[in-house]
Amino acid sequence: MVDSIASNSEYELKCRECGGTDLYHDYDRAEIICNNCGLVVDYNMIDSGPEWRAFDSEQVVKRTRTGAPLTYLIHDKGLSTTIDWRNKDSSGRDIPSKQRAQLYRMRKWQQRIRVSNAKERNLTIALTELNKIASKLDLPKNVRETAAVVYRKAVDKGLIRGRSIEGVVAACIYAACRKCLVPRTLDEIAEAAMIDRKEIGRIYRFTLRELGINLSPTTPIDYIPRFCSALGLSKDVEIKAIDILNKAMNMQLTSGRGPTGVAAAAIYIASVLIGERRTQQEISEVAGVTEVTIRNRYKEIAEKLEIEITM
Repeated sequence: MVDSIASNSEYELKCRECGGTDLYHDYDRAEIICNNCGLVVDYNMIDSGPEWRAFDSEQVVKRTRTGAPLTYLIHDKGLSTTIDWRNKDSSGRDIPSKQRAQLYRMRKWQQRIRVSNAKERNLTIALTELNKIASKLDLPKNVRETAAVVYRKAVDKGLIRGRSIEGVVAACIYAACRKCLVPRTLDEIAEAAMIDRKEIGRIYRFTLRELGINLSPTTPIDYIPRFCSALGLSKDVEIKAIDILNKAMNMQLTSGRGPTGVAAAAIYIASVLIGERRTQQEISEVAGVTEVTIRNRYKEIAEKLEIEITM
């Protein structure tokens, strides 16, 4: 018995005979078979995979005919081709000296064509700076891609005029960190970009307002995992610090306080309670706040939450 079911996705297929969803995909016969009753649920499947076979990773690289995926971190999104600087042909043999001059001219004109107008030149400089700052901050790729998208929107709307490329890039990175929940303080970004934090903050607020981007403010909890990891603290300390912050936030003890200072104070209290004590100086170096700030914040939290700290 042969039957066919029209469906938008193979995951929606269901056996019409028994109603089962345990289906076997036979790619040799291009059929989908029910494992319960043997009914041919669908036939003439289209195999979207490659027509070649590869038996190791080297063959996969050699036989694939697609390039790298699209990326916003390159000014042309990685769509254009590149002429390699090595004078080798496709087989790895040296190119004759007579053809090297021609190849050199082709390579030079190809580089000129890739950057053909002022917008692309701006993106080339800006995205290079973006990757440099992101590398210093050790940011993941999704944050870099998000920052590149925000910068491209700013360029399209003409927000770059009259402002430094480095400042706009730093502001876009700060916005991307907050959007992707990868907390980085404005001081950290200012230090990596070597720009005044006030300028970054001013451009950041202007960019968000003009692009209509709404970002929720960071909370002290966002900084706990990174600070604990940098201090070499266990998961128990991290959980305890988050629990302390949740109670403090419920009592509105964190309102009007810098999130990094409150997070550092919660980590100090948790490290003492769990028995993995870290000094205020060690925590202040990681959190980027002063020891006085940590001392003031932890005293406020400990007093309101009635936590006894044994010195």
